[in-house]
Amino acid sequence: MGARYPDLLARLDSVRTLGVDLGLDRVREALRRLGAPEDKFPAVQIAGTNGKGSTAAMTDAILRAAGWKTGLFTSPHLSRFTERIRAGDVEADGDRLAALDLRIVATSVPLTYFEVSTVLAFLLMAEESVDLAVLETGLGGRLDAVTTCRPVATAVTSIAFDHMDYLGTDLRSIAREKAGVIKPGVPHFIGRLPAVADEEMQKAAARVGAPLRRLGVDFFPAKEPVGLAGLHQRDNAGIARALAIAAGAALGRPIGEAALAAGLGAARWPGRLERIAADVLLDCAHNPEGAAALAAALPALASGRRLALVVSVVKDKDVAGVLAPLTGAFDLIIATASHNPRALPAAALAAALPPGPPSLVIPEARAALAEARQRMAAVGGLVVVAGSIFLVGEVRAALCGETTDPTPLSDPV
Repeated sequence: MGARYPDLLARLDSVRTLGVDLGLDRVREALRRLGAPEDKFPAVQIAGTNGKGSTAAMTDAILRAAGWKTGLFTSPHLSRFTERIRAGDVEADGDRLAALDLRIVATSVPLTYFEVSTVLAFLLMAEESVDLAVLETGLGGRLDAVTTCRPVATAVTSIAFDHMDYLGTDLRSIAREKAGVIKPGVPHFIGRLPAVADEEMQKAAARVGAPLRRLGVDFFPAKEPVGLAGLHQRDNAGIARALAIAAGAALGRPIGEAALAAGLGAARWPGRLERIAADVLLDCAHNPEGAAALAAALPALASGRRLALVVSVVKDKDVAGVLAPLTGAFDLIIATASHNPRALPAAALAAALPPGPPSLVIPEARAALAEARQRMAAVGGLVVVAGSIFLVGEVRAALCGETTDPTPLSDPV
């Protein structure tokens, strides 16, 4: 009998402990031994500190509305590893991925967790004969496994401080790493970037002869109704719109206005300003830029209601930077912790809270949510769960009845 999904999860868990080892040599060799599945479909590749997942989801939705069979690769996942890989808008089957992984193991190339994930996505999309793959970059760009793809368009949605241990401690260094997705002659679309990051994109694009297109100059935020909440999603939707149009032009399948409007309106991206109950809003804001976007979106979403925040933050994140934009937006804050071992203990998180509204420490996430809902019910308020993708995944699975993996997995960083 071949490998089953639990076997794949166990193997991924074992290689996850190896951490991150950026570089393309291993994954290129594995792909070569597997028959170069990345050459069997065109792609668009999306990088950025924030917004790349939302942009990928909207790009995918537009192309599907135009009748394309797409592949979609994103990370991290909320409840199941299989969420990361979709073909034709169908989530990958775990046992099928396990069977594909036997082929990866047979290459004898030692791959990291994210490299295995990427190669699995490429193998499945090649087997499914997708018209185009929409690929979210995992970490950085220059040395990320996804960069082995063959794109017809690339994008960088935003540049901010995150993963500085791997990408550099200043915006210029981070931008250089993310500019590594740029390919010769391939149009590259960028969001509203800091000046030094924009400069690095311009240099990288000029160096390889890639047309550079800037949001607000060469293309613009989407005017169509967007299925994802928050004003910042209009910028992401503008990038998605531009990527879809570029892909259509490159492949001789122009994308019409009807598909653009239908795709953007139908786009969904779980855990991002997602209302899952009348009194519960989820958002994966886990770095300062994401927290600021959440705070900016709250007035329109809350409509004057009182607000409680249930928050957990991962130890290696900028805890103060995440908390600063949020503290003044809430009437009550409950510090908690996801079950992920990287979560900052609830008491330590509470100690890091700046002066502001009343706060509580409730280490168990479900108990924290229950307490917040009870308190907000009395005043007709809204509970916001944020600060950690792991926390959002746990809460969403519990409230939505989502199937979860028997072996919970998370990215090494």
